[in-house]
Amino acid sequence: MEATQAKAHADAPAGAPVPASALAPALPPPSPLAMPVQSLREGPPRVEGAPVAPRSLVLTRILVIGGAALMTAIGGRQMFLVLNGSGESTLGWIVLVLFVVLFAWIALAFTSALAGLVDMLGRRRRQPAGTGPLPTLTGRTALLMPCYNEHPARVTAGLQAISESLAATGRLDHFDIFLLSDTTDPDVWLAEEAAFLALRERTGGHGRIFYRRRAKNTERKAGNIADWVRRFGGAYPLMLILDADSVMEGDTIVRLSAMMEAEPGTGLIQTLPVIVNGTTLFARMQQFAGRVYGPLIAHGIALWHGTEGNYWGHNAIIRTRAFAEQAGLPLLPGRTPFGGHVLSHDFVEAALIRRGGWAVRMVPDLGGSFEEGPPSLTDVAVRDRRWCQGNLQHAAILPTKGLHWVSRLHLMMGIGSYVTSPLWLVFLLAGVLISLQARFVRPEYFGDERSLFPNWPKVDPVLAGQLFGATMAVLLAPKLMAYIALLFDPAARRASGGGLRAFLGMLIETLVGGLIAPIAMLIQTSAVAGVLLGRDSGWNAQRRDDGRVPLRTVVAGYWQYTVFGLLLAGAAYAVSTPLFLWMTPVLIGLGLAVPLVLLTSSRSAGRALRRLGLLRTVEEAAPPPSLVRAGELYRDLVRQPEEEALSRLLRDDALRAHHLDALPPPRQRGEGPLDTALVVGLAKLADADTLEPAWASLTRAEKAAVLGSREGVERAVAMAA
Repeated sequence: MEATQAKAHADAPAGAPVPASALAPALPPPSPLAMPVQSLREGPPRVEGAPVAPRSLVLTRILVIGGAALMTAIGGRQMFLVLNGSGESTLGWIVLVLFVVLFAWIALAFTSALAGLVDMLGRRRRQPAGTGPLPTLTGRTALLMPCYNEHPARVTAGLQAISESLAATGRLDHFDIFLLSDTTDPDVWLAEEAAFLALRERTGGHGRIFYRRRAKNTERKAGNIADWVRRFGGAYPLMLILDADSVMEGDTIVRLSAMMEAEPGTGLIQTLPVIVNGTTLFARMQQFAGRVYGPLIAHGIALWHGTEGNYWGHNAIIRTRAFAEQAGLPLLPGRTPFGGHVLSHDFVEAALIRRGGWAVRMVPDLGGSFEEGPPSLTDVAVRDRRWCQGNLQHAAILPTKGLHWVSRLHLMMGIGSYVTSPLWLVFLLAGVLISLQARFVRPEYFGDERSLFPNWPKVDPVLAGQLFGATMAVLLAPKLMAYIALLFDPAARRASGGGLRAFLGMLIETLVGGLIAPIAMLIQTSAVAGVLLGRDSGWNAQRRDDGRVPLRTVVAGYWQYTVFGLLLAGAAYAVSTPLFLWMTPVLIGLGLAVPLVLLTSSRSAGRALRRLGLLRTVEEAAPPPSLVRAGELYRDLVRQPEEEALSRLLRDDALRAHHLDALPPPRQRGEGPLDTALVVGLAKLADADTLEPAWASLTRAEKAAVLGSREGVERAVAMAA
């Protein structure tokens, strides 16, 4: 059939429209699967055979969570003794409460990392998940890559590398690939369609690579996936969710599918995506940290999460039926930013799948799963603004009936990952105010109660120093644990340039990361404040290639952090020199905000350290085949000249035939509201004699609406004739 279609296309006269029947369909036959919206007030029916935590998992959770609670209790008591000099002042209690909350956060990270270290060292004697003969498969898996205004060359390069890697396993027939577009830019939309057609030609994937664009991107990525499930999910027992920058080895995908087939009670398996392809200093620090610390963290959480794991939104395989039955997301009551569609949908979907009786777990030792990170702190700030809103939204999900307590803990930790930044800021400022109070406010030696002895308000500096040292040890200990684990992994140690270079890389990452931390604290605090004030984050495409930001933009975006740092430094120095020295790391980071952002977003700095063999990772030392192939394809594809959307559509007969065939049916009279952008766009075309000036007068939304209408495309073609 494909050969006949290709011959019909080749025999078509030049310039003549190619009928849609001459091209392979862009989508497979529909296979609907019901995906009801879930109630958060009523739990699902009790599921027989739901996973039950084994005794060993219960013990692990007691040790991890109980150990963190014990450490927090000891730390809180020590802080109470340190603050004895402040009496029962309001500031003293604020500092104490904040310390307990923040110390609990780092204590849980410590005990979880310790569990990860024990698990990693113990697994050295066991066979890792990604070894052994490649299993056989029985069912079909859909690989879904949602995209939103992404560069089509990057997206299709990754998909082709994945397809070729699957072909090398001999199991390609068990997989179909779907490019699910929510793109709104008309030029990117048509470039996506052209890239899709070219991808099928290069791979011969006319019956297994598909493309679908939604005219309205309702519910963003979650709605994109749900739309696919409701239209095509019935044909695929499993679906593997990719991100626009994801690349996975075919071997890994096959093993994930086999795991799901062997575990009928499992609803979702999350891999550990490794950050790759970083070139700026910031990106290379991220990927180094992810490669060195990530496995330790992943082994720890996998050990105590058990079958109540979490989902990070991509590079994970999901049982389609479990997702359809349990993960239909409702509209949250109220206005944005807290109400409306669920933004950070992944945590919620995992919690609902587990609520429905399906296991959700992670495989931390299965390699071959890759993603890319933001190239600069500025790009992280843009992304984190959206993530902040989504995680704070989870406060409305916490009361959901029937959730497992570990799932609620995941949601709380997601909220805490952003709320802790303003808490650290308040803790810092309250500490300065306590010092100011101790210096300038006359103490009360005798309170309201009669006493023979005065209350001497004196903070114990020795105990304070010991507590500070212990807190820093708890904070930094996971890095040391990760280094120990790396020393026991010969491949990772060699790839990092040996134990010494790995240690120097960790030192650079820790020092620079520590200087950036107060800037990130203020960025996240600003994001939290913006959400609480009702500002919606919007939805912007993520920049992935170049982290360079113009000097003027950096100064405009970060001068206020420098001013805040200088004011804080002045206040600290006015109180006492020891307080000023104690706050030096924070003050230096804020004072040097502009040069730090410029330095970390520099490719030259990142490449210089790479030449010195620092911040190296396994994937840099020995790039996996799929990553190499994706890079080669991207470099080839990105060199092709870009073309304006309408010109491409008028010139390319095959593209136009595909485009028209993929359009939704036209609106019938009285069916839903009128599309204002389409009405205005068609009116502008009708009011013009020639196409070019009329097209130039259209807004981006009007161009997209016209291109999304058969009438609009045909009118444009007629005007160009």
